[in-house]
Amino acid sequence: MNHLSPDRIEESAALQQLASSGNEFLALFNRNQLTVEVYRPDKIDRQQPHDRDEFYLIISGEGKFQLRDQVMDFKKGDFLYVPAHDEHRFLDFSDDFVTWVFFVGDKK
Repeated sequence: MNHLSPDRIEESAALQQLASSGNEFLALFNRNQLTVEVYRPDKIDRQQPHDRDEFYLIISGEGKFQLRDQVMDFKKGDFLYVPAHDEHRFLDFSDDFVTWVFFVGDKK
């Protein structure tokens, strides 16, 4: 059963809702100082620095992640932290790449 509720987000339901939206990302939860999105860029990651700290939890796929001037490999299950305002992007990622995005704290 696909399930999205205020307190639970099932991965399959999130991915289905993202696909139906036609967007690369979709906000699924926003409470207090936490926003949760699911993100699936199409071939190129065009995101810009954000005004909140964020972290990624990779759902599927692999590739490279650039944070400032450092490039590192990533794969399913990895956790990646990005401080507010830092340049970052996913590079050379596989076609099945999808990640959770968690924005935390107040805007800086």
